[in-house]
This record gives sequence, structure tokens and C-alpha cells, in this order.
Amino acid sequence: MRKNVIQEKSYEFAVEVIKAYQMLKKTHCEYDLFRQFLRSGTSIGANIQEAVAAQSRKDFLSKVYISFKEARETLYWINLLIDTLYLTSPLSDTLKSKCEELIRILSSITKTTSESIKR
Repeated sequence: MRKNVIQEKSYEFAVEVIKAYQMLKKTHCEYDLFRQFLRSGTSIGANIQEAVAAQSRKDFLSKVYISFKEARETLYWINLLIDTLYLTSPLSDTLKSKCEELIRILSSITKTTSESIKR
């Protein structure tokens, strides 16, 4: 079975987050900060998987919206890691760009789904 675009992108992003976490953990000792980044970054795709198996359109919307919020939280952690010089280019640019793309896609999905439920 072929995954859809958001499934693929959120999975690929989770892999990038895990690799970044492993690198950060090896070079610095701010483990709590890094774990927050790891949790929110991998949660995006996990909630997408739940959305795919949703029991209703409202359940789907709820799960996608949770993914959207996790993506926004992840962007916060990325920006914090950049501003505190834990993450530097090109890794920081890649993570930020991919996270912003996920936010745009998830925002669009939530808007479209919400409008279709109202009809």
C-alpha cells in the first residue's frame, strides 16, 4: 500500500529529527531540551498514522490537528536550538524548512477537512 504525501513527509522528518537528536546528544548535555524536540518531532507522524485509521471525519480532523500542533511545537524547539547555537547550518536550515512545510500541509488539511465537515 502506498503512503500519502503527508505520511511520507512526516516519517522522513521523524527520521531527520532522530538523527539530529542523536548528534545533539553526543555533542552536548542538554538532554531535557533535546528530548522535547525528539518527542514533538516524532509525534507528528505518529498522529498522522492515527488519523489515517480514524473512525470518522471528526476523529480524522482531531488527529490531524494534533499533528499540526506538534509541528508548531517542533518548530519552536528548532528555533530555540538555533538561537542557543545547538543547531547550526545546514542541519538547522533543513529541519526548519521541512517542519515549516509540514505545518503548511497540515494547516491546509485541517482547513479543508473542517470546511467539508461543516457542509
